[in-house]
Amino acid sequence: MSDEVPAKAVRDPESFRETLEVWMQRQKPEASGLRVHDVDMPRATGFSNETVFFHATWTEDGAERTEHLVARIEPRDGGIFPIQTSPACDVSAGLQHRVMSAVEATGASAPIPPIHGYEPDAEVIGSPFFAMGFVEGEIPADVPRYSMAGFLHDDATPEERERMVYSGIDAMTAVNRIDWRKADLDWLDISGRGKPTMAMQLELYRDYCLRELAGREHLVMMRALDWLEANEPAGAPIALSWGDARLGNMIWSDYRCAAVVDWEACALCPPEADIGWWVMFDRMSFDDMDAPRLDGFPTREQMVDRWESQMGRKVAGGIHYWEVYAVMRFDAIMIKLSDRFVRAGFQTAETSTAVNNGVTDALARLLEV
Repeated sequence: MSDEVPAKAVRDPESFRETLEVWMQRQKPEASGLRVHDVDMPRATGFSNETVFFHATWTEDGAERTEHLVARIEPRDGGIFPIQTSPACDVSAGLQHRVMSAVEATGASAPIPPIHGYEPDAEVIGSPFFAMGFVEGEIPADVPRYSMAGFLHDDATPEERERMVYSGIDAMTAVNRIDWRKADLDWLDISGRGKPTMAMQLELYRDYCLRELAGREHLVMMRALDWLEANEPAGAPIALSWGDARLGNMIWSDYRCAAVVDWEACALCPPEADIGWWVMFDRMSFDDMDAPRLDGFPTREQMVDRWESQMGRKVAGGIHYWEVYAVMRFDAIMIKLSDRFVRAGFQTAETSTAVNNGVTDALARLLEV
């Protein structure tokens, strides 16, 4: 699968400085002389959340203080994943702020960046956004993929690679072990009555795909959804799923997970969804790119074993089902993502990758069609 997606246009960072300064002053009314400075926006790939890095400096109790912060801004046409519940999850930035705050409050050993305010008013900087503390560390890149270049490929020892992968799985399972009812996550309950099910997730994704396809044919996707419905494992418990569980959505310090970020795909469903997504991304990072497995990097079987050890049970139905589910979800969001590329002028209707893309190919291989 190719990682070559169009680079999005980046707005002038200075355009955010004044509005963020006014907003921060409202957040910290006790602060004197608060100013926002050193605003930066990375050039990013994809069309998900925009990210703004900035510093805020102020005087409090006679001492000057500076904080390094990150603002995550809602995409102009909303989140990319299906909306779990409405209106609680309608705004992706609001969803992420709320679920990260809930996970942080549980004290689970899944490190969350310090969470600051959420601004629902789109008039402030053009879209809703939330702020969180900046976490020092490294992030494995998607382009070029970490399996082929970057610190994990070039600098890490085999022992550090192993430590990193297992640290990530341990953070993931810490999320999966959260009691969602005690964590007051009922607002994420797709059933609305305390009984979310896997069948509801499959129905949600089918409706999402049909809506986004808008009459276009996607035979592999429909085959996958039919297969997933027919082969749904019995007895898989419902828990909090992070939703986008992969190395690139964690910040790393000394090859240990320092922060878990990017929560826009979270859901109440079998937590197997997370190990399935993790395994899927591993396969796409190595096998599908013909990249040799890095020394020390655990195999997918070892990753599943670690998840099972941390969860105290086997993966319900076997990992194959959950990898198919993961690739189906990835292929589903490719429809909306590719349509954004068309609207932005990076693709045409003829060159659209909404249906024909590397993820569809991967899904077809898993289904043996």
